[in-house]
Amino acid sequence: MNRDLEGKTIIVTGGSSGIGRAAALACSVAGARVVVADIDAAGAETTVSAIAQAGGDAIFVATNVADEEQVEALVAAALSQYGRLDGAFNNAGLSQTNVLLHELTAAQWRRVQSVNFDGVFFCMKHEIRAMLQTGGGAIVNTSSTLGRVAMRSAADYCGSKAGVLGLTKGVAVDYGDRHIRVNAVLPGAVDTPMVQALVSDPKFADLIEKIRASHPLGRIGVPEEIAAAVVWLLSDKASFVTGTELAVDGGFLAV
Repeated sequence: MNRDLEGKTIIVTGGSSGIGRAAALACSVAGARVVVADIDAAGAETTVSAIAQAGGDAIFVATNVADEEQVEALVAAALSQYGRLDGAFNNAGLSQTNVLLHELTAAQWRRVQSVNFDGVFFCMKHEIRAMLQTGGGAIVNTSSTLGRVAMRSAADYCGSKAGVLGLTKGVAVDYGDRHIRVNAVLPGAVDTPMVQALVSDPKFADLIEKIRASHPLGRIGVPEEIAAAVVWLLSDKASFVTGTELAVDGGFLAV
């Protein structure tokens, strides 16, 4: 068993289900102490319980990443519990509204941007402050293949995820010489509650088969495949990797 995160403290946002839960579990298996953050307390507590049952160490901190004060409290809780912060997976996010841009309300637009984009900014701001106190760390942000290409009725989501890519690169340049690495993962379609909810919309009844066909591997991914990439990027094995966009997408962007 690889223990590539042995002794490190890692924050995982959006850790109640899907990619976030898989990443929290994978980080724990790799030796990390995990701080699971989410607005879904029941789901996050399930994640923490699964880690504990496997012999790991984790806590849950209720956090809405769109609220900077809550993000600041999240990082403070990690420091209070474990004494330091070595890494973070900023994964909390919302799906698109499934409305054409001219029909979007300002409230619908802000809802997606506040979590997907502002939330990553708030998280990195306070995570970096903590990491600077102990000599550095590693951050992974969840973008999407839809930060690079587009699909219909998803301009709000595509815009937010493209923003994450620009933010990731800018922060990587600013903090590389201070021993903080910052990278992004770009999942393709992954079997998560978010994707399941999307394809359950009658407007997208035939979407799942089209999605499978658009991936050269002929299938959608599973959360554990994204989690494995996240653990690697957070580990010292990726010590010369920063400012990069790692597509974990079954070849979707290669088509």
